[in-house]
Amino acid sequence: MQSFQLMHPASVEAARTAAAAHGAKYIAGGTDLMQLMKNDVEAPDRLIDLEPLPLTRIVAENGSLRLEAMARMSDVAAHPVVRERFPVISQALLLSASPQVRNMGTMGGNLMQRTRCGYFRDTGFACNKRAPGSGCPAINGENRMLAILGGSTHCIAAHPSDLAVALVALDATVELYGVNGAQRTVPVRDFHREPGDTPQIENVLAPGEMIAAIVMPETPAARRSLYIKVRDRASFEFALVSAAVALQASNGTIQDARVAAGGVGTRPWHLPEVETALRGKTLNDQTLREAAAQAGLGARPASQNGFKLTLLRRTVLRALQTVAA
Repeated sequence: MQSFQLMHPASVEAARTAAAAHGAKYIAGGTDLMQLMKNDVEAPDRLIDLEPLPLTRIVAENGSLRLEAMARMSDVAAHPVVRERFPVISQALLLSASPQVRNMGTMGGNLMQRTRCGYFRDTGFACNKRAPGSGCPAINGENRMLAILGGSTHCIAAHPSDLAVALVALDATVELYGVNGAQRTVPVRDFHREPGDTPQIENVLAPGEMIAAIVMPETPAARRSLYIKVRDRASFEFALVSAAVALQASNGTIQDARVAAGGVGTRPWHLPEVETALRGKTLNDQTLREAAAQAGLGARPASQNGFKLTLLRRTVLRALQTVAA
């Protein structure tokens, strides 16, 4: 690990100003960033500690849920409003990492975590995401865990977050604070970028910009929501495939459907093709099967992960059948 300066800003504005400098990064729980720094994958000159900032509230009011960036994963997962009205969020968090990591990890930091692609995390290999222009050995190498959607000739690294998949399914937005008091709101489904020819640029944050909060509307579909994660082992493992589903039905007809997937995309993957096949249709097993069969349109598997397309469709179907029961 290289040396760095650790700063403890007294206010949000001071944090944003300090982070605008070249080589600066925010640190929250540090569960991912510290590991990357120890492995020399990341080497910031300056760390801006967000721990002192008053951004820890979980607020449900006026028909929405607002999760501030420094709210702990464990606190959000256990919150009674989240468990009752947004169960997919609680489930996604509880299926993430370990209890120890959830006690440290934050909502904002979860969105900022980086891929678990082994080539990215081992500096002995080339990696366009870590060193632009060096190449992507994953494309013709070990790629079983990697993306089948959203990849490019420069990168096929899968996005690791469970939480982000659930947030995409609930049409959540993220509040961003920039320097000089600037503020903007971005849908979570637009927050992460596909790699294209710049895989090192993973999100839409500008220099110094920080996540302040995540906001999602309270809807009937959110109350009837579910997260399913398929992985190689039962705990502390990243998804091969995951699915987040939110469903609203009335008198046997599907009024609204929200579906997203994880483990298969270079970002949390929205599945509008499945949603379209569900909305306005009769809620029965045939409808659910036909809709799930649409998941993953346009997938481009690599040499070792073609099974993910079949697994994705089966996982989406299982989630739909469970939430519809």
